[in-house]
Amino acid sequence: MKFNLAVIPGDGIGPEVLDGALQAIRAVEEKFSHQIVLAEAEAGGAAIDKTGEPLPRETIRACKNADSVMLGAVGGWQWDHLPGDQRPERALLGLRSELGLYANLRPAALHKALADACPLRPELVPNGIDIMVVRELTGGLYFGDRGRKQTDMGEAAWDTELYSVEEVRRIAVMAFSIAQKRQKRVTNIDKANVLESSRLWRETVLAAAREYPDVMLDHLYVDNAAMQLIRDPGRFDVIVTTNMFGDILSDEASQITGSIGMLPSASLGGSGFGLYEPIHGSAPDIAGQNLANPIASILSAAMMFRYSFHLEEEAAAIESAVTKALEAGYRTADIRGAGAAPTGTKEMSGIIARNILAG
Repeated sequence: MKFNLAVIPGDGIGPEVLDGALQAIRAVEEKFSHQIVLAEAEAGGAAIDKTGEPLPRETIRACKNADSVMLGAVGGWQWDHLPGDQRPERALLGLRSELGLYANLRPAALHKALADACPLRPELVPNGIDIMVVRELTGGLYFGDRGRKQTDMGEAAWDTELYSVEEVRRIAVMAFSIAQKRQKRVTNIDKANVLESSRLWRETVLAAAREYPDVMLDHLYVDNAAMQLIRDPGRFDVIVTTNMFGDILSDEASQITGSIGMLPSASLGGSGFGLYEPIHGSAPDIAGQNLANPIASILSAAMMFRYSFHLEEEAAAIESAVTKALEAGYRTADIRGAGAAPTGTKEMSGIIARNILAG
């Protein structure tokens, strides 16, 4: 099969970890006789330095002409002085909007080989952790009406959360569809006891659930959900929630797996087109030092094969190669034990690519 892939290296450690993903992609290409044509594009700080804007039109065109997009990371201290709408991170919001990406998938899984890295007591995770957070990505508080005004108590500011039935329904349908291929359990997380937007959200999720009678649905208020993620993470299979709640809870879920450097993500639209990236940032303090963990980026490539290209065997080959590297004792600096010598970014990427070819 032939696929066109847009690649955006980005800033900081972005190019290093993306190179690891591309090595894995090339290994899959060779092993399974696919053809993957790469088109590199600029976004984030690198694009600002080159073109003066975080998301050039040429990058948008390259992404729209591709079957999928792989992104390294964007951002860095050297652009912190810029106004908010001109900073590197605006490229992410622009890409999501331009490409119609409304669902963010963030798996949080604890590898058995890294059980010691989990900050929770072993008795709290007897069967490990395997959670998929499905977060709405283009609506809610982050995209609602906002502003400031003067009041008799000084300057005041507001942000508005607005959701339509169709916005909620499509994210719910995606969550239920994913759950059907997992443990068939969905937990809806909202604040329906307080927020009108959450009441509409819950009503719509309940309506969508009728189309998936084989999937068990329950509900948690967001504050209780935050506690349950720490107290009993094994109770969760698929989580579906709003933009802001998903932003917070997916970061919490990432930490209980041991390292943010292990976790991939996918941003999807209705057509299956996706943008894939590690959930970590650009980490400019370690850029170029061969210290970054490429596994999140490599696992993002596995998600691409699964969700955009619908190639399960290829996705599983990447995931198995990562597991074999960890079981063999290879560790980057963020996941190594005390006194253990770290495996560099390039070395880990090469080991995983060779495991794919040998698997």
